Amino acid sequence: MSYVDDAFYRDLAAEFTDWRREDRRIGDPAQLESCRSVLHLEARLLDEGRFEDWLALFANECLFWVPGSPGGDPKREIAVAFDDRRQLEGRIYRLRTGYAWSQVPQSRTSRIVSNIEAFRDGSDAVCMVRSTFLTTEFRNGETRLFSGWNAHRLARDGSGWKILVKQINLIDCDQNLRNPSLLL
Repeated sequence: MSYVDDAFYRDLAAEFTDWRREDRRIGDPAQLESCRSVLHLEARLLDEGRFEDWLALFANECLFWVPGSPGGDPKREIAVAFDDRRQLEGRIYRLRTGYAWSQVPQSRTSRIVSNIEAFRDGSDAVCMVRSTFLTTEFRNGETRLFSGWNAHRLARDGSGWKILVKQINLIDCDQNLRNPSLLL
């Protein structure tokens, strides 16, 4: 049974509303650095094609969400991606088979993650992290750019963090993206 149900959508809408408030900003340099390190590790793992290691950064019940419009509501609007863990595992499996034609040859990427800000979310065990990104993809003699901002919902896991939700907000999400087959 999938964990993405009406309650999941309701909680997602609540968690991704009004979280970037100055009174919730995390100023502790150590906690901000621990959040920053997760985002930089995630970018490196994706650039290196270490998709299984990337997926290990996510909680068992997680979401990878790319809205199809600015401020998109996934229950009412089409999303570029709205993948739970099972779908992410399937995506990685297909990439490893060699039959994911949209990735033959495989993309080479370089990611820049910056402007990282962290915000409290009711407890020290969960926080929201906002960052801007630029992903450069080279494939089949063509270079493409993807840019925007990410929202990561992180949960404390021992001494580190697990990703509960990654929301990728592309600046051109409502335009023709020509099959973004790579993991953003």
